[in-house]
Amino acid sequence: MIGDQAGTPGRWGPGTDRPEMLRFLRGPQRRSFELVRAARIFVELIRGFRALHFVGPCVTVFGSARFAEDHPYYRLGREVGALLARAGFTVMTGGGPGIMEAANRGAKEVGGRSIGCNIELPREQRPNPYLDRWITFRHFFVRKVMLVKYSYAFIALPGGFGTLDEIFETATLMQTHKMQEFPLVLIGSAFWRPLLDFFENRLVAEGTCERQDVERLVVTDSPRHAVGVVTEVALRQFGLTYAPVLRRRWFLGE
Repeated sequence: MIGDQAGTPGRWGPGTDRPEMLRFLRGPQRRSFELVRAARIFVELIRGFRALHFVGPCVTVFGSARFAEDHPYYRLGREVGALLARAGFTVMTGGGPGIMEAANRGAKEVGGRSIGCNIELPREQRPNPYLDRWITFRHFFVRKVMLVKYSYAFIALPGGFGTLDEIFETATLMQTHKMQEFPLVLIGSAFWRPLLDFFENRLVAEGTCERQDVERLVVTDSPRHAVGVVTEVALRQFGLTYAPVLRRRWFLGE
């Protein structure tokens, strides 16, 4: 389902855990069933491509759906969204509550563009009310394709399994050169420090990844620094020229 101005009603709640979705991941099925599922996945991909083709240069913001408006991480997400919008980026999120809502809200409040790639879940998750445009996906992997395909950079705030999944998939795409060296910035050094220690003291030490793979991650507590990194790389590496020079200097502290 595609919508503009997130008040548009959608299919949500307990009815979204469709039997065919559960069946799809339960091993081999009849060939006719597999063919129909493959066709539906293809249609979902095409819907995503059509809906998001003209959204502009995006930055995707990852983060937990569970932080309320009064949480410090929510406030960080809101500031990130506002700074990205002022830098000329479209802010893209998973379209739900928490950090996603905060980033979309920050962008919307300063007149920026705000996009959501939402997901049907067994428990209700409506698109947040700060979206200019949103699209609902059935499959997580199709949703992740859209969050990555249309973004020039990625900023992750604290989150759970879903956020980690998005971070690791993005990092893997960069590590394996399936994607160019897009910035991946983690905001909240105290939150991410134990994970980074594990990378350095276990993965690098055991040789399961290279130190440069870990060093690709930019860690900061400053939304302005995060957006400055994103803006600098977008202008230098991808040739974007939409951001005024004075605005760029303001972000980079020049």
